[in-house]
Amino acid sequence: MKIQAVKFAEDGFMTQPFAMGGEDGVEKFDPNVKYRSCLQNFVIDTGSEVILVDTGVPEDFPYPVPDEKTQISVGYKIKNYMDALADLGYKPDQISKILVTHKHPDHTGALKHFPNAKIYIGAEDAEEFKSMPNLIVAEFNDGAYHNFPRSQKIADGIYYIEAKGHTKGTSIIIVEDGGLFYMIHGDVTYTDEALYANKISIATEDFVEARKTLDRVREFIRNNPTVYVSTHTPLGYENLELKRVVDLDKPTESLPAKPPREMKASGKYVCSICGYVYDPAEHDGVKFEDLPSDWKCPRCKQSKDKFTPAA
Repeated sequence: MKIQAVKFAEDGFMTQPFAMGGEDGVEKFDPNVKYRSCLQNFVIDTGSEVILVDTGVPEDFPYPVPDEKTQISVGYKIKNYMDALADLGYKPDQISKILVTHKHPDHTGALKHFPNAKIYIGAEDAEEFKSMPNLIVAEFNDGAYHNFPRSQKIADGIYYIEAKGHTKGTSIIIVEDGGLFYMIHGDVTYTDEALYANKISIATEDFVEARKTLDRVREFIRNNPTVYVSTHTPLGYENLELKRVVDLDKPTESLPAKPPREMKASGKYVCSICGYVYDPAEHDGVKFEDLPSDWKCPRCKQSKDKFTPAA
């Protein structure tokens, strides 16, 4: 079994209020504290098949241009997702299955490139992908997996697990290999610092379910040697490469985020919660700044202050 990170964005940051303020309120946390951020998805090679966990942003995705109001920046483009996957030695026709952690475009942006792969997704997140003939709505009908109530076995040692909260259809993937449990997730937490602090991000659709999920994740980690493999922090691939097992009582060192690079804004804006892109050209030329103060994101219904200028 081989698990690798498909890396396509680097050197971003997220603020402490964004990463941890979901339940307690953002005012309880320091906006000057910034954690490292990036963007990667993952590929699992079992030796007999190749399985993807999520599929990156669309090729034309306008990366955010950070400013003083930015709560999260995924960083700067390294390359397109498909090129990053090819660099690891994989072609689209080699992929047998895709396990979607949730519906947001930084996790589903390249699904169209894999028409022959079976695409698994939670029922609540499946609606906008229903036109895809290769979509499989997960039934989680294989019973409990350890302390998680609902799971679906995908292959030997690979389990797709219901983990609602970040979105109403969020799932996680656990891979058993070499006596370790690799927990690959989208956004149960945005950064491992929040895992250790037992905090939920403001980027959450259902806080009640998110709390249940994080409690189950932490209980699982307490009872099993777990490598925590995250999407939005370099700790995700660092943990993976080091086979570093989580000890909730001994947090991994938190390294400072790099200062933002200088970038030019295009007039487009990106929702930091769901990735929706507001392009004035698609809205009769209306600038984002001229939208009414009560305007909401069409996809996730978040307010204007969750948007960031885009390149």
